[in-house]
Amino acid sequence: MGFRMGIVGLPNVGKSTLFNALTRTAAAQAANFPFCTIEPNVGEVAVPDARLARIAEIAQSKQVIPARLTFVDIAGLVRGASKGEGLGNQFLANIREVDAIAHVLRCFEDGDVAHVEGRVDPVADAETIETELMIADMESIERRLQGIARKVRGGDKEAVTQERLLRAALAALEEGRPARTVEVAEEDARAWRMLQLLTAKPVLYVCNVEEASAATGNAQSARVAEMARAQGAGTVVISARIEEELAQLDPEEAEAFLEEMGLQEPGLDRLIRAGYELLHLQTFFTAGPKEARAWTIPEGTRAPQAAGVIHGDFERGFIRAETISFDDYVALGGEAKAREAGKLRAEGKTYVVQDGDVMHFLHSA
Repeated sequence: MGFRMGIVGLPNVGKSTLFNALTRTAAAQAANFPFCTIEPNVGEVAVPDARLARIAEIAQSKQVIPARLTFVDIAGLVRGASKGEGLGNQFLANIREVDAIAHVLRCFEDGDVAHVEGRVDPVADAETIETELMIADMESIERRLQGIARKVRGGDKEAVTQERLLRAALAALEEGRPARTVEVAEEDARAWRMLQLLTAKPVLYVCNVEEASAATGNAQSARVAEMARAQGAGTVVISARIEEELAQLDPEEAEAFLEEMGLQEPGLDRLIRAGYELLHLQTFFTAGPKEARAWTIPEGTRAPQAAGVIHGDFERGFIRAETISFDDYVALGGEAKAREAGKLRAEGKTYVVQDGDVMHFLHSA
């Protein structure tokens, strides 16, 4: 099960520098001119989770495999993107294919790095991109409403549901609100996702600050945080320049560098965790002598569907899940002692997997 987060922003805000650091590669060309990223670059990153190492130690696992998120570096948007400006149509299509948006905002002054609009104002930058996405959504909705009109008149249930949701989104957009502010009933959640509206995607604002402000943020990032609070969105303060340097150091050097900069951990770890939380994801573990592994699932996933993340046959032939909480697994020293202590539970098809569960699935496949 893949989860994709698109890195978006105006040109020259540090998107590709951040992506390079995220994926520990130079796959995305970071250059000081607009549209240096023409095709979206894709990279997978490990989700930092100290629990996995502890489980692997107890299980004496030969291999440790973390959960992963996919980041997509999407070329810089500009004003007029919804009308096709700056290769806008291609970029909007790339955004449509991700699950969430990491919106990188320039929160630093640097006369050597051009700003596409000639000034540094992260809140205005955020509004520029949000406006372009809202315009694109409104135009898409109007086309779709025309396209399904005949089916709606014919009483097609799917079309009627689609029209209702499209009109709810359009009403919000016409009021200047993104589609993600629309309250959607649980029974409509799947149909809503199928609309693939750009402004329905959850957003995390990434404040790219100068090196000296990496630990505390600055006045510009504080403005972004205030805007995010008003929207119910999240923010992360990060220095893409620092992260780029860290990516080139070995672990010992990186630790010393972080200490020198007054940082407790890489900003990328905070960014990845924030993305994980933004998508309402959680982790369960499998462990044994061969490997200890973290698996990513949406919150609220039931045991058979969690088994299906490992292999589709496990879901189809699901019998039960032997489950130990992470705390019990660690406190008791592994599966055997947890079983002896009665802390290993046999859970059925209705069990909702909890974050940190250590699981073994029994199946007929």
